[in-house]
Amino acid sequence: MLIGALEAGGTKMVCSIGNLKGGILQRASFPTTDPETTIAQIAGFIGQFGVAALGIGSFGPLDLNPDSPTYGHITKTPKPGWSGYPLMPELQKRLGVPAGIDTDVNAAALAEFEMGAGRGKKSLLYVTVGTGIGGGLVAEGNLVHGLVHPEIGHMFLAPLESDPMPRGVCPFHRGCLEGLASGPSIEKRWGLSAKLMSEDHPAWELEAAYLAQMCANMILCVSPEVIVLGGGVMQQMHLFPRIREKTLELLGGYVASGYVTKEGIASYIVPPALGVNSGVTGALLLGARAYEAAKTEK
Repeated sequence: MLIGALEAGGTKMVCSIGNLKGGILQRASFPTTDPETTIAQIAGFIGQFGVAALGIGSFGPLDLNPDSPTYGHITKTPKPGWSGYPLMPELQKRLGVPAGIDTDVNAAALAEFEMGAGRGKKSLLYVTVGTGIGGGLVAEGNLVHGLVHPEIGHMFLAPLESDPMPRGVCPFHRGCLEGLASGPSIEKRWGLSAKLMSEDHPAWELEAAYLAQMCANMILCVSPEVIVLGGGVMQQMHLFPRIREKTLELLGGYVASGYVTKEGIASYIVPPALGVNSGVTGALLLGARAYEAAKTEK
């Protein structure tokens, strides 16, 4: 059975054809322009392969309430032409197959939970650190939604006294995680792309401190059994030991678990086991779930 997978981004749309056993068999990418042009390209590519279902991991915000009349729509976005766009319903109509949708980071969280770093666990937190920061939480096998989907990237942090840019770059909030620790914030603060920084650049101590605040907050609030940190910024693998050390310092021995110790934390705060394929694997899983749900309804 073939499944279509869409990784819908604000810059590009990555379409894949695959299955949960053989992986990705075909892939194509289209720039995210106006909705009519972009959706026609997506449907044209995926429609060639006779897929049984479609899974979508998308930029947001999204309406993810199945009881809502705008379920599967993009809500408010600065991307011109896409606010209020019925992303899932439109693709479902054009392809004529069951479809499932969630945020791009929730899709990655689902993949890591079922097939990656969270296998055998009951819960997992996945946080992507790149152009923006987003997080997805899986608990008891279910992606966590609520009033809207969680916006972990906008949790408020305590800016460090040593930070030359303590407000951050977020246009909505002063001192939020995304504003202080995303790729654009690093570049604006230091006048240099993170990709060009040496490992001893002072940027990384600040970055590790902010990501450790996030980890400590999430450990105390939702107590995930594993924390996965992905995204472009986390390609700097030297960040992991710094984040782990600072997380332990912040918690101060309060959390009584062998994983939250010097000996255990290296297997607790980890990179994605699926690497760069977490997102597409999650989209395939969303498609497979939609297919099974449609069979049950018949």
